[in-house]
Amino acid sequence: MQAMQTDVVIIGAGPVGLFQVFELGLQGLKAVVIDSLDQIGGQCSELYPDKPIYDIPAIPHASAREIIQSLERQAAPFDPIYLLGQRVENIAKVAEQSFIVNTDQNLQLHCKAVVIAGGSGSFEPVRLKVADIEQFENDQLHYRIPDIEKFKDQSVVILGGGDSAVDWALSLQKVASSVLLIHRSLNFRASQSNIDKVFSLCDQLEMQFLCGQITGFKQQQGRLTSLTVSSKDGVNRHVEVEQLVVFFGLSPKPGPIASWGLKMQHHQICVDTEKYQSSVAGIYAVGDVNYYPGKRKLILSGFHEAALAAFAIAGQLAPNKRITTLYTTTSPIVHRRMGILDNNQQLENV
Repeated sequence: MQAMQTDVVIIGAGPVGLFQVFELGLQGLKAVVIDSLDQIGGQCSELYPDKPIYDIPAIPHASAREIIQSLERQAAPFDPIYLLGQRVENIAKVAEQSFIVNTDQNLQLHCKAVVIAGGSGSFEPVRLKVADIEQFENDQLHYRIPDIEKFKDQSVVILGGGDSAVDWALSLQKVASSVLLIHRSLNFRASQSNIDKVFSLCDQLEMQFLCGQITGFKQQQGRLTSLTVSSKDGVNRHVEVEQLVVFFGLSPKPGPIASWGLKMQHHQICVDTEKYQSSVAGIYAVGDVNYYPGKRKLILSGFHEAALAAFAIAGQLAPNKRITTLYTTTSPIVHRRMGILDNNQQLENV
């Protein structure tokens, strides 16, 4: 079994996990980040990389992809190690300030503290239940959109009635040759303003909407060419398609977190609001994965939690040392850790 050693193991490489690297780095702590996905960014990268985000302080507008790229650059001076495509199987506390974290890739990590930043947990998309259509997955059938340019000048059919389906219909309408949104009813779960935009574009003949469900398909020479749409009035319609995108939502994927011996509340880890520490001392939880009274699942809330958790971990690992607030604008200690100052410049003692 391969072994590694670090100060802190962060479970989850979403936006909060990435910011946790930065906050720990300011405290002089090294981190290894583990994520079951094969790329950093969590759901931001996996589900809506091009979706705009408006509530990050001082950034009026940026795509989820841009936010993740900025967080990666911000964490880079602290040289985090990313272990992607690996799932944490168990966490064992062997002593105070000593944990062993094992992954499904036969890797064992020894660390002094653990931060769980796993977002809303592990999820997988709800798939389209049409016999044999899975043969087109990752070619013409998609459950996520990592690159919008793939759909340029293509005839696109989108299935679903939630925010993801409607948002992507509006985004793809700008690049695709045609966009057809299909939902089983007129009862959408998306924001009303975006629904109004969709039907306004339909009125202008710039996109289309059909009420119904996919019940079959046709192919030619191994390529998906058309879909059968069955409506409640019993009429079957055949629509041409080059790219099919399905947004039926996500379903929870069972994971090992429930067996880690942590106090839970509706599949979330209970934490205090001083340190964001779990029921096991030395294990912290930040972001959507945690629970406390008044919890709001916002990225900016997770950033705040990551900052306080970093201070708490620094205090835990140096109980006899006063942990002061170091300001990034003026602290030479922080500047040295970030690589801003020349190494030969005289700095105050750490």
